[in-house]
Amino acid sequence: MPSGATADRDRRAPGSGPRTGRTAMRRCGRIALKLAGFLGLLLLLAAIGVGWSLWATLPSAHEAARIPGLSAPVAIAFDADGIPHIRAANAEDGAAALGFVHARDRMFQMETMRRAAAGRLSELAGPATLWVDRTMRTLGVARAAEADWAALPDDTKAILTAYARGANAWIAAHGRFSAPEFLPLGAPEPWQPSDSLLWAKTMGLYLSGNWRAELSRLALQGRLPQERIDELWRSDPPRQHSQTNGPKGAGAAASRLAAVLPTFPDLWTLPPSASNEWAVDGRHSATGAPILAGDPHLGFGFPGVWYLTRIDTPDATLAGATAPGVPFLIIGRNRHIAWTFTTTDADVQDIFVEAPDTKLTTREERIRVRGQPDEILLVRESRHGPIVGDIAGVQGPILAVSMANLQPGDTAATGLLALNRATSVQQAGAAAPTIASPVQNLLVADRTTIGQFTTGRIPIRRVGDGSVPVSGDGAFDWIGWASGNDLPHTIAPEAGRLINANERIAPPDFPIFLGRDWYTDWRARRIATLLDAHPQATPADFVRMQTDVHSTFAAQILPILRAAGPEAAIFDGWTGNMTMDTPQPLIFNTWLRGFYRSVLQRAGLEANGPLGGPMADFVGFVLSPAGAHWCDGDCAPLVRQALQAATDRRPWGDAHPAVFAHPFLRDIPWLGAWTTQSIPSPGDDTTLDRGAPNAGMQSVHGASYRGVYDLSDLDRSLFMAAPGQSGNPLRAHAGDLLRRWRDGATIVLGRTPAAVVESIELTP
Repeated sequence: MPSGATADRDRRAPGSGPRTGRTAMRRCGRIALKLAGFLGLLLLLAAIGVGWSLWATLPSAHEAARIPGLSAPVAIAFDADGIPHIRAANAEDGAAALGFVHARDRMFQMETMRRAAAGRLSELAGPATLWVDRTMRTLGVARAAEADWAALPDDTKAILTAYARGANAWIAAHGRFSAPEFLPLGAPEPWQPSDSLLWAKTMGLYLSGNWRAELSRLALQGRLPQERIDELWRSDPPRQHSQTNGPKGAGAAASRLAAVLPTFPDLWTLPPSASNEWAVDGRHSATGAPILAGDPHLGFGFPGVWYLTRIDTPDATLAGATAPGVPFLIIGRNRHIAWTFTTTDADVQDIFVEAPDTKLTTREERIRVRGQPDEILLVRESRHGPIVGDIAGVQGPILAVSMANLQPGDTAATGLLALNRATSVQQAGAAAPTIASPVQNLLVADRTTIGQFTTGRIPIRRVGDGSVPVSGDGAFDWIGWASGNDLPHTIAPEAGRLINANERIAPPDFPIFLGRDWYTDWRARRIATLLDAHPQATPADFVRMQTDVHSTFAAQILPILRAAGPEAAIFDGWTGNMTMDTPQPLIFNTWLRGFYRSVLQRAGLEANGPLGGPMADFVGFVLSPAGAHWCDGDCAPLVRQALQAATDRRPWGDAHPAVFAHPFLRDIPWLGAWTTQSIPSPGDDTTLDRGAPNAGMQSVHGASYRGVYDLSDLDRSLFMAAPGQSGNPLRAHAGDLLRRWRDGATIVLGRTPAAVVESIELTP
């Protein structure tokens, strides 16, 4: 080596040579690798911890548990679909077992139900649900349930208390592992017997939308003539004049309030509920005994509304649809009768415009909000009810609401218990008025007779027709109730059959005023046509009827569409069947929305606000001679324009999946997909197999439960629910019924399950 190089090397600082630098780099690399390994280990441990926690939320295939208060051991056998078959010594033990399995499979659903009704959702979800909490606290739903609990008879309290003991046994044993959603939230609070009363309160609100209609009508006054406002809802003529323009500013206040009140998600033009029910007596059935069918239509969600169950005691059997949180069978059959419900759309709510000097009571409600300071809500009430403007801080006239389902003396729990115990159509009819809310069409069959009754109670108004807010000066007050035999009812009809699909239940001159707004009978007409085609029907015929996808509405409109021009050639040969594999249903429903929007815009209205009744009903009216004035006498240009804009040619099933989404996680990336059950589906808002589309054409509302009951042998009755029994997305039973539900398959809940896949033994 040259001496200069040596000298130069010698002048370098100690430790700064290439070898030393490489050593430092290697040392840093090793540190980085160790750090990466450590972080990877932490991530692995975290993943293992998360995985173990999720795994721990899965129920054991075979389990034993103790429930205080049981009189004897209870055996629960789960069949291959996750449906429990409960064998208990008596009704109270059966209720405790039902509480246990409801909590096992649906505890988070039970938690959200009671929190939503009590105005406590924001404790979990943060400010996103404050509007729900403000509404429920203002209406005082939980306070009403607590008052009702205190007045219930002892036998009803005993069933509710036993159910709570069963649910609490599961909560005590599993805590925050009761469901995946509780892992970050902590264990659910113990279930209180009065919590079960909140379900009927919630359904009463969900199935009664008149207060929104009243606010919307008031908001429209001055913008449209009164007869045009009535036509938006397809209303009956006024029975007793009660129109009021209200005090100054009432219309603007009503408009602001109607815009923020809870409505059906995504598309306000959908009815809040709809259902099908029909029955024939033995003269018209192949079995020689009555056959009854029912499929209640509610919003789809994950998990579904219903939970299939069979409970056997020495004295009784219950099989069908239960609702998590409730110890009674809601829809189904016992050993003697079968029953189902459809909604009446009866008017059981009124808005009163109070004078400025009206005496009001006040109370403060503290709403706890996750991640934020508590909110203090001042709730004011008049003698008519809570001041609904306080829900959204709407200033202006004082608007109070009276609601039948929040009045004292709601005996819905006692009524359901009596219905579960009924042994004849007549006894079921006696139970109907005690199911105080919601007001429903109760269809019942025993081994010889069919009957239809109206449940609940209808307010008797001093004057007025409940269509718009009225003065609170006393002139329009409620002065009593109509129920039982005063309401529409039929036993053993001469025709041998009964049908209801939410059309009007009484003629306009019926002695008791039921309401002004009624659905058109699109589905009821189809049921009648199909029954005419099956003069000796079988249960299998009724199952096929429940999945029928022919639209009588579309068939009525098609001649008008075909006259629109060459664009209508796509409908040649199409009869109005909303099948999955054809594009015509998508084109038709796209056209329907476009035409509807154009008609409203022509009248100076926006098609995205809370006004009007079902879209199909209004469009059917507009395209009739009586409604052509909405198009200045000629609707053809608007029909053609909307048809030209309907360019999507996908098969209906691709555009119209039935979507059962988690109420809180649906919009969160990955979690939303993980907790959503979806499948291409047929039908639309006007078919028996109802698949009401939202603004994006997804099917979000329909028959998540179907039952067909053979009164010659009730053990041969047929059932189906969607999407599955479990609310835990890790379980196969979260969605394993979905395809069978879509395709019209059924299951039998016989005396013993064909296979026992899981089991639970409960002991005192």
